[in-house]
Amino acid sequence: MGQWTDLSLLLALGAVIAPWLGLSRARERATEEVRRQCVRHGLQLLDETVGLRAVRLRRLGGRLRLERCYGFEVSIDGDDRESGQLWMAGRGMSGLSLPTVHLETLDDRPAGHGLPDNVVPLRPRSGQRSLH
Repeated sequence: MGQWTDLSLLLALGAVIAPWLGLSRARERATEEVRRQCVRHGLQLLDETVGLRAVRLRRLGGRLRLERCYGFEVSIDGDDRESGQLWMAGRGMSGLSLPTVHLETLDDRPAGHGLPDNVVPLRPRSGQRSLH
């Protein structure tokens, strides 16, 4: 009877550790991908870490896949702190959300600006570099 109890306890422990290790590896892959995207877009990854924010089922390529959302923070000019999100399905990135410049409203335009009414010009924040 003692052997069955020990075996049950060992199996239960393995059932907890295996998914935890899988999530740890997935988080490491997400961190690597966020670092690559920050370099690509000229952003600074703050705290050098990502955190799991959400998990959902999503149909990708005709198959139902588990998709994980990781949140992180970046800086555009070194003086700010902006949030971003990375969606991972399997081992690959399925979505990315990075901070953008603020839109100038039509009321903020100088008089006689000359732009058509259906155009909303972009203006960077003071001292901001381009993302591209």
